[in-house]
Amino acid sequence: MPRHFLTLFDLGADGLRSVLARAHVLKRLRGTPEHPRPLQGKSVAIVLEKASTRTRVSFEVGVFELGGLPVTLLAKDTQLGRGEPLEDTARMLSGFVHAVVYRTFGHEKVQTLAEHASIPVINGLCDRYHPCQLLADLQAVQEDLGTEDLRGVPVAWIGDGNNVAHSWINAAALTGLDLRLACPEGYLPDAQVVARAEEVARQTGLGGRITVVRDPVQAARGARVVTTDVWASMGQEAEHAERARVFAPYLVDASLMAHADPRAIFLHCLPAHRGEEVAAEVIDGPASRVWGEAENRLHAQKALLEHLLG
Repeated sequence: MPRHFLTLFDLGADGLRSVLARAHVLKRLRGTPEHPRPLQGKSVAIVLEKASTRTRVSFEVGVFELGGLPVTLLAKDTQLGRGEPLEDTARMLSGFVHAVVYRTFGHEKVQTLAEHASIPVINGLCDRYHPCQLLADLQAVQEDLGTEDLRGVPVAWIGDGNNVAHSWINAAALTGLDLRLACPEGYLPDAQVVARAEEVARQTGLGGRITVVRDPVQAARGARVVTTDVWASMGQEAEHAERARVFAPYLVDASLMAHADPRAIFLHCLPAHRGEEVAAEVIDGPASRVWGEAENRLHAQKALLEHLLG
């Protein structure tokens, strides 16, 4: 059976630790003769149903640097866009390429593709999870701390309990983070996601904690990492005005960052809306690590591809 990457739990605590360690190595080796090319003679399809900048570029470049051929498919320009069943697409791509990165809407679509594919399927983003982003985020946190041990590190998520928040919740269970999520009523993370992560946290025994609160200051107090995302994700544009009203108290600005650890860093998966979820003084200020975080999408995903295919 192929190894898929639909959520961080597909790696497990040991696999996640290994992929992150390898990501640091590949980052150091980039551009040197020692950089490996384990995908030589292999190809990876990158299927995009949602608009993409970082996912597309990082996977295309990453596959190329590992010696493989990236094949990017915009779903609207393929037979998927004309109603071909995902089951048929999965079987067909399995005969052409060696792995599929799928960026889509419902998580059930990623699951269907994986169920019918005989090659690894990577969740490049769906409405429920964004595990590739968390590989890059965790790598950025490790870089800033100077250690791969994340047990007890206080992280504040401010804003919507969305797909990125869900993946932070999974990450806390697998690494031992002390994660506090400040979300307004009606926009909390899915209770089933939290419950599953708490179960995994008990199994790993790493001490991961997941706390959901309403007050951004309560979440940010003493945090070593403060992170957020846009208030209206792709597909929620019609809700923007209402969300802007509800989330206004959840702006990450200098006054909120003042409650965090003096060494706190700011992360954002991008794209960012300055003046909405984050103030320009924060994302463009000295605490911001968002550009290195974005670059890490390349290195972490290369480590993931090597793990699944190398």
